[in-house]
Amino acid sequence: MKRLKNGALMKIYLLLFAFILLGACKKNKNTTSKQQEQIHLVDTSLVKKYSASITASSLKENLYQFASTDYAGRATGEEGQKKAVHFLADFYKSNGIASLIADSSYFQSIPETFLPEGIQASENVLAYIKGSEKPEEVLIISGHLDHLGVKDKDIYFGADDNGSGTVAILEIAKAFKAAQDQGVSPKRSILFLHLTAEEIGLQGSLYYTKNPVFKLENTIANLNIDMIGRVDNYHTKNPNYLYIIGADRLSKELHYINEKVNQNSTNLLLDYKYNEEEDSNRYYYRSDHYNFAKHNIPVIFYFNGTHKDYHKPTDTPEKINYALLEKRTKLIFGTAWQLANQENRLILNDKD
Repeated sequence: MKRLKNGALMKIYLLLFAFILLGACKKNKNTTSKQQEQIHLVDTSLVKKYSASITASSLKENLYQFASTDYAGRATGEEGQKKAVHFLADFYKSNGIASLIADSSYFQSIPETFLPEGIQASENVLAYIKGSEKPEEVLIISGHLDHLGVKDKDIYFGADDNGSGTVAILEIAKAFKAAQDQGVSPKRSILFLHLTAEEIGLQGSLYYTKNPVFKLENTIANLNIDMIGRVDNYHTKNPNYLYIIGADRLSKELHYINEKVNQNSTNLLLDYKYNEEEDSNRYYYRSDHYNFAKHNIPVIFYFNGTHKDYHKPTDTPEKINYALLEKRTKLIFGTAWQLANQENRLILNDKD
């Protein structure tokens, strides 16, 4: 092999250093920016007050039920999934959170003909809090309720996937309801949307976007929560993290808002590794937010990454880090509060 002269070698070192630095900057977006400084957070004292109702103990209580043998892995259209949606509807009813469905059932029915062959009819669960000033505009907070069911007599409990996101939505809804009950309603409406049939091709979110309760053009953003209760292998030494996917793809303002809320409250390490365009995992396209993004609705996908129990019967509730789940849920609540209450809708990125 031909030996390089010292000058040429130095140039190569400098170029390599520049590429490494550029890659690090792309992945670490937790730095303060001029755009972020321009974000004005609203009602920070109220966010702190009402987020205090989001607790590890309540998350744990609900998740132990939702990921129990009673619901048999919540396979789409099966008996366990039917029990799960009734659990969610009963939660909203008992907490006085309204239904948007004409029969007050909280269920958006999805016919068998819409779903893949061999899958029985299913349902999304919808609950909402009406906005006080701009009720026609809506923020959607979503997460899928289904999992893989029973295979070879083994129950796939899906505690993290996506029991964790499901119970996070319940806690967020309860916190917004507590504020409303004390005369602090969000300016915009908030739809709490539990989606079925994610595991078989994002079918529940596809059905909703084809049959929206609120016009899609009036949907200001979608915060999608899918697996936020565990720690992946990359963060075992620092579990205080959360992957953020898609936040800057349609609205850089959404990215800056989420970061500023985090810096002013939860101080999680926000990891953007899976947000890279070249990410081979293609997570941006693999959860329910993507069906909203296709309609130019800004999204964030909150995710803890996969782990050894991913899509296995061993994804059980005792393995959830409930203190961390609480902290991550509070970040999402704070971001939701900002989006529901700031004066203007999100600014969309310029199209190329």
